[in-house]
Amino acid sequence: MRLIGLFIAALSLSSIAFAGSHAKPVGLTSTLMEQEVMHQGQPVIIQRNQDNSNTIVSDYALTSRPCPPFCIQPMDLAPGVETIGELELLALLEKINFGEIDGLLIDSRTPDWAEKGMIPGAINLPWTTLSVKKSDMFTISDIFESTFGAIPLDGMWDYSNAKTLILYCNGAWCGQSPTNIRTLLTLGYPAHKIKWYRGGMQSWQSFGLTVVNP
Repeated sequence: MRLIGLFIAALSLSSIAFAGSHAKPVGLTSTLMEQEVMHQGQPVIIQRNQDNSNTIVSDYALTSRPCPPFCIQPMDLAPGVETIGELELLALLEKINFGEIDGLLIDSRTPDWAEKGMIPGAINLPWTTLSVKKSDMFTISDIFESTFGAIPLDGMWDYSNAKTLILYCNGAWCGQSPTNIRTLLTLGYPAHKIKWYRGGMQSWQSFGLTVVNP
């Protein structure tokens, strides 16, 4: 009986310890648990997965994708383009939410990737849609004017009131957002109005952050 009692006591303690390990809060920072953004006109709460044993999804578990084409991207993509991390992205989304900046978060991935989950607040604008080789100038011009807020002027573009663009793709090994950014720069979009979330969905998912459907 004594052995049974000791076994039950030990089991109870291990259960408490197990439960405790899953009860520790997971914040965005030490002082911020969540953040609200607008996605397609609806409020979405961005927070981290609260399960302390949660692991990254299989799509982003691979470490050795063949290069090329999945090569490591530089930290500084182009002069004037700011590379940002998760907290900087959240701060920008908050400013967009409150109208402090006129900005747009762009998921540069092809639809098959975007359908697996996007960062709340983003629109899907695949790199192929902005590509001069894969798209057409009528489509690109329409995006520049109606989506980005650029104004056509004497065969050129006036970017004075154009949006600040924040672009991302799958991760530091993915070339989709870098391709979009290089296209934007080639077409004259101001570098200081472009920001790059280099870590992309792999970093976002590694922190267990909220994802949404397109």
